[in-house]
Amino acid sequence: SDHMENIYGYLMKYTNLVTGWQYRFFVLNNDAGLLEYFVNEQSRHLKPRGTLQLAGAVISPSDEDSHTFTVNAASGEQYKLRATDAKERQHWVSRLQICTQHHTEAIGKNNPPLKSRSFSLASQGSANSPGVQRRPSQNAVSFFNVGHHRLPTGKRVPIMQPDHLVDVREMMSQAEGQQRDLIRSIECLPVSGHLTSLDQDLLMLKATSMATMNCLNDCFHILQLQHASQQKGSLPAGTTISWLEPKISLANHFKNGAAQNFPAEINKPASVREEQSIAEPCQLTREPEEINPDEEVEDICDDKEDDLGAVEEQRSVILHLLSQLKLGMDLTRVVLPTFILEKRSLLEMYADFMSHPDLFIAITNGTTPEERMIRFVEYYLTSFHEGRKGAIAKKPYNPIIGETFHCSWRMPKSHVATDAGTNSSAHSPSEQVPLPKDTEGQAELDYYTVKFVAEQVSHHPPVSGFYAECVERKMCVNAHVWTKSKFLGMSIGVTMVGEGVLHLLEHGEEYTFSLPCAYARSILTVPWVELGGKVNINCAKTGYSASINFHTKPFYGGKLHRVTGEVKQNMMNTVVCKVQGEWNSVLEFTYSNGETKYVDLTKLSVTRKRVRPLEKQGPFESRRLWQHVTESLRDGDIDKATEHKRALEERQRNEERLRAETETPWCTKYFLKDGDGWVYHKPLWKTGSATQTQQTDSN
Repeated sequence: SDHMENIYGYLMKYTNLVTGWQYRFFVLNNDAGLLEYFVNEQSRHLKPRGTLQLAGAVISPSDEDSHTFTVNAASGEQYKLRATDAKERQHWVSRLQICTQHHTEAIGKNNPPLKSRSFSLASQGSANSPGVQRRPSQNAVSFFNVGHHRLPTGKRVPIMQPDHLVDVREMMSQAEGQQRDLIRSIECLPVSGHLTSLDQDLLMLKATSMATMNCLNDCFHILQLQHASQQKGSLPAGTTISWLEPKISLANHFKNGAAQNFPAEINKPASVREEQSIAEPCQLTREPEEINPDEEVEDICDDKEDDLGAVEEQRSVILHLLSQLKLGMDLTRVVLPTFILEKRSLLEMYADFMSHPDLFIAITNGTTPEERMIRFVEYYLTSFHEGRKGAIAKKPYNPIIGETFHCSWRMPKSHVATDAGTNSSAHSPSEQVPLPKDTEGQAELDYYTVKFVAEQVSHHPPVSGFYAECVERKMCVNAHVWTKSKFLGMSIGVTMVGEGVLHLLEHGEEYTFSLPCAYARSILTVPWVELGGKVNINCAKTGYSASINFHTKPFYGGKLHRVTGEVKQNMMNTVVCKVQGEWNSVLEFTYSNGETKYVDLTKLSVTRKRVRPLEKQGPFESRRLWQHVTESLRDGDIDKATEHKRALEERQRNEERLRAETETPWCTKYFLKDGDGWVYHKPLWKTGSATQTQQTDSN
């Protein structure tokens, strides 16, 4: 190929947390299929500082920015690289991908498939390896010798026959039993003395063995799906592939690093059996359900997340978890221990960002485009404080695909800012904003209603869609968020990939916005949350925009939770408002006329959301779906909470596996795919215009 050329040049390479990014001279050797790097160009004639085999590698442009990309070798080694600009990154990525494809295909052509090879995973060990030092009954050779029968020459057969998959499945079951015995043996060791169950090497051994079995299970499932797809094209219609369902079920792995008992079905709590027996979601009604706000009642749930005791008690679990992680590792598929969970779903957390509906509704009451943009920025910055529950960094439940959450808020009209001179809520700050006792029986004209719905529309990647509207004020917001978690050493970073759009139909304006990253710091001591990153808010029609920076605390000095921002009129390039302060404390707004306003978030009024009672909720609504996990966490019964959580996750995996094998696509309930995003099925900008058209026709 004309593109198979050797290229070279300087790229930045990420080394570690201490040294960070460093310039290195890279050479792509197409003939050998190697990516080599040197300290500089002058040392190119010397031995390379590092070399990656590109055969079987994966070249991935990063979605963090337009300059970064990664080279993931088949050996597991990874280079994180950064070019000077997007054009140079594309040049390197395209050449690396071409070279990788060429050498990967060459290996496939030059090497026969594994149909006549015999190998033993334990035969490569040295005399000093742990495998040789085991007792004969524990030797890995007894269950890791994988011998493939020699086949008659000249006969073409499938690479992997069904009986071979059965053999592999049985071997994996034996290996899993051995691994379970290993875990139990380690945990039976004393907690003090020369060799303890908390020994760092033993914790690493537990993590490695567990990760190995998880990887083998994933690979085995891929082989099943691959063979099933091959058989579909070669077998007559109606043929049943009976070997696809395992004869010996692969036990669920230990999620919290401890050996678990697997009682018979009859011994399981009724709630667990119920969680496991809920039918396939697509067999339930997937038609959108109209929630009547009159059925919702004011939420009395008040789960504060201030308990720090569990963190100290579960220190060995945290160490065990950290032993499984690598720097930069994606945590999407990592099962975190139950004790770090909040008592709410991620979908409900998004709803709690709407806990100041008076500020939300007041946006459209602004008399000028400038005031409306400033009001939106004020609402945006005040939403994060209530979205977090307590000072400790805990994680909400990962929503199950198809999970939904519904709620609403009722806000007396007298509590919403209207005139241009009011830049915040008209009512005085208080802990809660209760409605008058007789509000329930009054006409709707006395209060505004804000309705909210969220749905988990995808599992891999994990994507949530949420939508809120106030019909009376002709305004709504639609957003989709893909949460990407990464391990950063002693902290965890969560990137919120996605976009939201606020529609003010009375003014014909749309405000696009993004969300900041979140970080859980000091995960080995007392974890806490901070926000970081730059977000932008834009209104194309009016030409106003806002740029907001969430500052992470520097290593030395500096303030926590600091935020700065400014609102600009783009056509005039004029700053009309500046904001600074802390997103969970006090914010200072300075306007172009010299006026200054302070917003104390700790005293800002909070409106309780309204939700339907559990008995009226559907089986996939968040609170009913997670009710047994939540109740167990409230009672402090971590083991019971883990059991309920595992039952939900296992059911989701089984359903996902069934959909993959039957090639059945997932059908969402409230949100529709729209390009790269998700849109509510009945947004106000469509239903509102339709209503206006009907009124015009009737007149």
